Amino acid sequence: MTAVTKTHVVIDDRGRPLVKGTRTKVIMIVMDMMNGLSAEQIHEGYPYLSLAQIHSALAYYYDHKAELDAEIQREAEESERMRLEAIAAGTQITRAELERRRRDRGKSA
Repeated sequence: MTAVTKTHVVIDDRGRPLVKGTRTKVIMIVMDMMNGLSAEQIHEGYPYLSLAQIHSALAYYYDHKAELDAEIQREAEESERMRLEAIAAGTQITRAELERRRRDRGKSA
């Protein structure tokens, strides 16, 4: 018997794992799972992905867990650094400003 495997994950030119044929990063699917979503719930958020693609992305994560966990940590630290810099510079957008922009966008639609 011959085993046939099919991967739904490719590595882009920047070294990031993506779901093949999409621009969806494996790390995004993993973060959804870390936030408590099931594969079916993730599929609802990414309806263009099949459950096989989602499970393949999660399998890739488990095969490369340390590497991807480190990337998630780096991204979280970078986001926090940028947030703190924006606060220090007085350029962080307030909730009121975000709500105003949302209202204005709704008026123009």
